[in-house]
Amino acid sequence: MVLLSRALATLLLLTLPILASAANRTVVLTIPTMDCATCPITIRMALMRVAGVSKAKVSYDRREARVTFDDSKTNIAALTDATQEVGYPSFLSDKQP
Repeated sequence: MVLLSRALATLLLLTLPILASAANRTVVLTIPTMDCATCPITIRMALMRVAGVSKAKVSYDRREARVTFDDSKTNIAALTDATQEVGYPSFLSDKQP
């Protein structure tokens, strides 16, 4: 039992730096070409399909998307590529959380 406890403790110590390096990040993307009330649904679905994205809230009124993602699994370029692929070019907003 002591040997098992030591093995688990060692495993935890070895994986802790990996776990600590993965961080959730939230960014705001500006999407100026949204022109209808259903656009946010399409954009949100595209963003949620990106590996590492945990939350995407899209506002038609503000023409923006607030996206939370694991920065060890994806990046801003992948997010903007996802919106571009469904016909809505986006870029990193000046208004960041």
